[in-house]
Amino acid sequence: MRTDQRTKDIPIIMLTGRTEETDKVTGLEAGADDYITKPFSPRELLARIKAVIRRRAPLLSDEVVEIAGLRLDPAAHRITGNGQKIDLKATEFRLLHFFMTHPDRIYSRAQLLDEVWGDHVFVEERTVDVHIRRVRQVLAPSGHEGLIDTVRGMGYRFRRQQA
Repeated sequence: MRTDQRTKDIPIIMLTGRTEETDKVTGLEAGADDYITKPFSPRELLARIKAVIRRRAPLLSDEVVEIAGLRLDPAAHRITGNGQKIDLKATEFRLLHFFMTHPDRIYSRAQLLDEVWGDHVFVEERTVDVHIRRVRQVLAPSGHEGLIDTVRGMGYRFRRQQA
């Protein structure tokens, strides 16, 4: 089910009348991201679709993310830190959004380039350092610059809370 490179990242939700545990396990083991049995409400289906999208591609979600008083609204392209408006350029906005949707994990420069810039862009890994520095500078007035850690020899991490 997940072997074709062109379709392997497309989320799959099975909607079925089969309610036995073995059917559910078989569907999930075959590669489905979720399994919903009849009857189901449209609200439940919509909630499950949003949850699958959040898990598979957080950067594609329009859901507001808030960590330690830092609030990022992707739909409105708005960031506030403790109520203060924060302005970031598009790349820094995507970088911060990625960090906030993937906290407490260390990412190398190469991983950040792939995730934020995309694997079709060829720029130097040190470009990440420049953008990290810019994000920290912009977050400093609200006191959130300390949420981005430099992990020596490994990369960067966004923490859920200030040190």
